[in-house]
Amino acid sequence: MSLKAKITEDMKSALKARETQRLSAIRLLLAAIKQKEIDERIELTDADVLAIVEKQIKQRRDSISQYRAANRQDLVDAESFELNLLTAYMPTQLSEAEVGEEIARAIAETGAGSIPDMGKVMGLLKGRLAGRADMGKVSGLVRARLSS
Repeated sequence: MSLKAKITEDMKSALKARETQRLSAIRLLLAAIKQKEIDERIELTDADVLAIVEKQIKQRRDSISQYRAANRQDLVDAESFELNLLTAYMPTQLSEAEVGEEIARAIAETGAGSIPDMGKVMGLLKGRLAGRADMGKVSGLVRARLSS
């Protein structure tokens, strides 16, 4: 079953169970997926759907930090609920050791030796680690390895 189909099934079960908050969050995610499909006139793959989920998670984290700064606990709770729901659709995150192994393998495969080669390494890692690691952190680790 594709990720999009799983999300749709979750929406149906939330609708039947009358879980309004969960239903609302899932509908927002499906709307973002549909919007991308309509804009680009394509059927999204699981990798594309994961990218949308990642973007939604980032938006929720940003909103939570802003709501905390404004002392709006009610909105923090709502965004936290949506964040937890969205993270359930993500694959399990890799440990730092596993990410380190992937970085070492990518550097060896590309023959990278310095910072100018970072693009090659990141291009390779992006495909392998999409949705399973924070690419911002991965970028920092690659930069550190190539600069030493």
